[in-house]
Amino acid sequence: MNENDLVNICIKAGAFKASIISTGNVPFDINLRSYCEANVCGNYGKNYACPPNVGDSQELIDRAKSHEKALVFQTVSRIKDSFDFDGMKEAAQRHSKVADEINKVIGKHLGDYLQLTAGECTVCEVCALTDDKPCRFPDKAISSLEAYCMNVSTLAERCQMKYTNGQNTVTYFGAFLFSKIKELAKQQ
Repeated sequence: MNENDLVNICIKAGAFKASIISTGNVPFDINLRSYCEANVCGNYGKNYACPPNVGDSQELIDRAKSHEKALVFQTVSRIKDSFDFDGMKEAAQRHSKVADEINKVIGKHLGDYLQLTAGECTVCEVCALTDDKPCRFPDKAISSLEAYCMNVSTLAERCQMKYTNGQNTVTYFGAFLFSKIKELAKQQ
């Protein structure tokens, strides 16, 4: 298993494009948290994997930078028009399924890794935070790239991907941050 294999696994799982870059090249911007605080996406304070519940911006950036590389992937889906919110929701669900498929395959090949996605955590249909209860699956919760203060449009550019892929499409990004690829024992 090598880096090219990881990229190919993403494509086979349904990603439009995938790339690996050094976390030193990932564009972090602590000022992006202000978009979360303005509740632009509507999830501020409503999901354990979103701000402010996910943690301090600098701590999250440091956690991300503790990994050496980022496997970045994108999904691109067609929608009717820029007001097709049902189509965007379906595209987000498709993105999550692609991420799950990638995770199933590469999870056993990466050492300690961090998975990040587009939007809020969807491990649970309804986040336990809404009922003022502890997170049901803290080991499975997935935060967004933006919660980790990643500038996704610049990240896309650095990965030689388009942030937008034409009229009547929606593009979502995800990433797996890791430091090494484990060699698995050969079956006897």
